[in-house]
Amino acid sequence: MADHNVLFVCCALLLALPLACARAKAGEVIDVGSRLELFVDDHLVDKLKGASRVLHRPTEREVAIALGEPWEGNNCGYVTVFQDGDVYRMYYRGRHLDLSKGTLAFPHAQVYCYAESRDGVHWTKPNLGLVEFNGSKKNNIILEGAGTHNFTPFKDPNPACKPSARYKALGGEGGGLVAFKSTDAIHWKPIRNKPVITKGAFDSQNLAFWDSVRGEYREYHRGFRQGRDVMTCTSKDFVTWTEPKWLDYTPDRLTQLYTNQITPYARAPHIFLGFPARYIAGRGLLTPLNRRIASVSRRCGTDYSDTGFITSRNATRFDVWPEAFIRPGIVEAGRWVYGDNYVNWGLVETKSDLPGTPPELSLYSTEGCWREAMSLRRYTIRLDGFVSVAAPFKGGELLTKPIKFAGKELVLNYATSAAGSVRVEIRDVEGKPIPGYTLRDCPEIFGDSVGQVVAWKGGSDVSKLAGKPVRLRFVLKDADLYSIQFRP
Repeated sequence: MADHNVLFVCCALLLALPLACARAKAGEVIDVGSRLELFVDDHLVDKLKGASRVLHRPTEREVAIALGEPWEGNNCGYVTVFQDGDVYRMYYRGRHLDLSKGTLAFPHAQVYCYAESRDGVHWTKPNLGLVEFNGSKKNNIILEGAGTHNFTPFKDPNPACKPSARYKALGGEGGGLVAFKSTDAIHWKPIRNKPVITKGAFDSQNLAFWDSVRGEYREYHRGFRQGRDVMTCTSKDFVTWTEPKWLDYTPDRLTQLYTNQITPYARAPHIFLGFPARYIAGRGLLTPLNRRIASVSRRCGTDYSDTGFITSRNATRFDVWPEAFIRPGIVEAGRWVYGDNYVNWGLVETKSDLPGTPPELSLYSTEGCWREAMSLRRYTIRLDGFVSVAAPFKGGELLTKPIKFAGKELVLNYATSAAGSVRVEIRDVEGKPIPGYTLRDCPEIFGDSVGQVVAWKGGSDVSKLAGKPVRLRFVLKDADLYSIQFRP
């Protein structure tokens, strides 16, 4: 009996351990330091009363670039955009789908093309003279052959990066992903002549970047697990990669994910944002174009795609928003086909149309797939403006989990109506308002700003609370709160 009792006690302790760990974690103090913190997840949220987290959608802008050259075709995609000093760089696949004979045909081999801009709005296609197409090198093609199904470059900020590999990329299909390097972002060559990642399915935009928070290269690529899904692995040298692992999702991913478009958010690199192409299969025919596509490929004619939104703080588990980030829009606009609504990889800051206002974030989405020619349309969203804690005019509140910070002032990214407001109270961990920082001490904040300093009657200095566990209470009235940050 004694042995049985010991076994029972051991089992009970083992069962209780996860609960104890969960309780300890629930009561921990989150060190936000002086980082920018977005409300794209509930990481800082303890309680919401009369308020909720709301996903915002970007604003549709102009056609950024028309893709009508013979080498570009009507199946362009897998677009990458990044800012490199004064230049915005864009890379995209050129491929054509010919439906004229009632079968799916590809008249020419895939190529990768390059465009550039000085403002992220107006784009040009330089005549590079690098690759011959139909007997001429007068084009903007940078790559043909291996790697051209999907080729996704980035500028490497790794402090140990050699100048000869300042720009890197993954590209490939079928047998795996090949690592490329470049000194100037235009002329590319393989780092090695065989794939560096071979486990997965690679007919999608597969990408990699330098993760400055963890000091390693991180990549995301296509795999098949109950449909199209995403795998990830890491590397210290961009050549030798760990065994790929599947991403985890909270809740489930809801749809198949054709692309992933995951990137560290530049203003808060500890947070990864993803804008995957969500693949929705077999919903039926909508337009004559869908019927025409279905006559060649039933699957493609009845399938649709839109843009999703996912986020992560550990690079492997992602919170999934069930709603679309970009919808296909009005049917007559012609974006209700499989292949449209694929956004580029990479968020870039662009100047706002309104003089004297902060910059915006731009991203670019495909439209016109399967037709004579395609285009990329620009969309914009405010800085940090993906998700807000929002409250109606009758009011709502956000109470954060216990945090500790470093800094002298609390800065908000927020927007209210003319009659709305935001007020902030700082509490101790037990929930008691701290004298001098109570709600009564905080005048109503109203307006629209990406960098509003909070001030109480005694001023804005909160440095005497730095390093101490506190909670923040936000009282909102017809207002959106996008992000917070403690600054020196």
